Amino acid sequence: MSQSAVSFQISPVSKAQDPLIQQKIDLKTKPPGALGQLESLALQIARVQATDLQQTDQPQNTVLKIVQPTMLVFAGDHGIAAEGVSIAPSEVTRQMVQNFAHGGAAINVFCRQVGFTLEVIDCGILTPVEGVEGIIDQRLGAGTGAIHLEPAMALETVDKGFAMARDLIERHHQAGCNLVAFGEMGIGNTSAAAAIMAAIMQLDVIDCVGRGTGINSETLERKLMLIELALLLHQSALTGPKSVLACLGGFEIVQMTGAMLAAAERKMLVVVDGFIATAAALVAVQIAPNVRDYLIFAHQSDEQGHQRMLEFLQAKPLLSLGLRLGEGTGAALALPLIQASVNFYNQMASFSDAGIEAVV
Repeated sequence: MSQSAVSFQISPVSKAQDPLIQQKIDLKTKPPGALGQLESLALQIARVQATDLQQTDQPQNTVLKIVQPTMLVFAGDHGIAAEGVSIAPSEVTRQMVQNFAHGGAAINVFCRQVGFTLEVIDCGILTPVEGVEGIIDQRLGAGTGAIHLEPAMALETVDKGFAMARDLIERHHQAGCNLVAFGEMGIGNTSAAAAIMAAIMQLDVIDCVGRGTGINSETLERKLMLIELALLLHQSALTGPKSVLACLGGFEIVQMTGAMLAAAERKMLVVVDGFIATAAALVAVQIAPNVRDYLIFAHQSDEQGHQRMLEFLQAKPLLSLGLRLGEGTGAALALPLIQASVNFYNQMASFSDAGIEAVV
């Protein structure tokens, strides 16, 4: 199959069993709704994992499972970073990829703590890391084009990235994984994400651009100007979600988008991290709206546009901790909550089990 033919067949999650699933949740030994978002999360997971049940089957007999949870961190460099839109130069992307491989970053610490397996994917940093184990080579180039001057990449490169991402997800699916989380690393990628947000949500750039990892006001003004230029330059070419990625995206955002689509195609749960990962989710939902059923939004980051993105996607994040690091850190911290929702659904007694009069 040629890369240009990459497409995803994503089934919608059935809501036919919702009354029975909700009844099981409501009859646990608690007042209805007393576990808040954990209850709606359990309903979402039960929908995904009970999609193969027949109408006559009982979803309350389904045991929910989180198997081999895997964190995939996609890294890539951005041409616009040469214009000084971040607190750090592009070389830091490579240095942080090395740090991931050596186990020293925040995402390594959190993954070890909560039980995520971590993989790092080089999607196209400026200079590849040589001689270090644990970095998967899925390079689409040595950094994207500067989006205020030229397209980030060719449309064919988007399809190549989707194909690579599908193969990556298929490997994990075949190994039994049923939940993946996505993080990223790429100096300048909040600029790409903000441009994608403005293009898809049809917003003014000023409503989408934030301070990233903490830029000053002068740098913020430059960042705003360059993204405005990028949107003007590519205005006539922004004809669909793939062209938005080609004109404005990053190699890591492309592969995150493809991985979300591929995971949903395989009926895997997808945990979305912060601003950059949500930009990828924004594109994925434009390509295949059914992907939304499989997405769990980990947190609301401290990046200015993230709340509006979440509202656009009708997403209620699990956490709000003021995070703005990226790397998948928010998604990692959400895993215990996801496991808690599964465990109460599976293990918590019902009123009849416990011999307690129901509080309904």
